[in-house]
Amino acid sequence: MRELGRIFLAGLAALLPAVVTLWLALWLLFSAERGLGSLVRMVLPDEYYIPGTGVVLAIGLVFAVGLLTRTEPVRRLFGFGGAIMDRIPLLKTVYGAFRDLVQFVTSDKKNSFDKVVMVRPGPDPEVELLGFVTREDFDGLPDGVGGEDRIAVYMPMSYQVGGYTFFLPRSRVRAVDMSMEDAMRMALTAGMSVKKDDLG
Repeated sequence: MRELGRIFLAGLAALLPAVVTLWLALWLLFSAERGLGSLVRMVLPDEYYIPGTGVVLAIGLVFAVGLLTRTEPVRRLFGFGGAIMDRIPLLKTVYGAFRDLVQFVTSDKKNSFDKVVMVRPGPDPEVELLGFVTREDFDGLPDGVGGEDRIAVYMPMSYQVGGYTFFLPRSRVRAVDMSMEDAMRMALTAGMSVKKDDLG
C-alpha cells in the first residue's frame, strides 16, 4: 500500500506543475479572447471575425501601454492612479505589495537577487541559513534602515508562502556558488532537492 502511495505521489509531482502552468496559460488566453474578442465583435460582423483576434489585441495592448509609459504624461497618469490606490484602506496593502513584486520581477536592476548566500543567524558558526541578497545599498530609505556595512538578505520559508528580510553585517554572510534557481528549489523543498534531476 505504501508503494502505491509513492507511485501516486511521483505521478502527481510529474503532472501537477505542467497542469497548473498549462491551466494558467489557457486561462489567460481565453480571458483575453473573451474580453477583447467580444469588443471586436461589437464592431466587426461575425463572418469577418478571426478566432484569436482577442489574444493578438491583448498582446498589442500590453506593448502599447509599455510604450506609452515611457512618456511623461502617461507616467504621471499612472502615478496619480497609484496614489489614489495607496489611500484606500486594505486595497493599498494588496496593490502596493503586488506592484512592488511586479516591478521587482520586470526590473533590469534585479541582478543582486542572483547572489546566493549562507547566513550565520547566531553565535554558533556551524549553524547557517540559506538566503538571497536583495539590497547592498540603502540610499533613499529612511534613516535607521540598513547601514554602511550591512546588506539585506531575504530568507524564504519552505512552505512557499513568505519569508523574512534581515539586515545583516557583511561579516555574518558568505557567498555560495549556486544559481538562484537551484537555491530557491533547495529552500522550497526543505533541502530535499537542489537540481531538477533530484525531483525525478
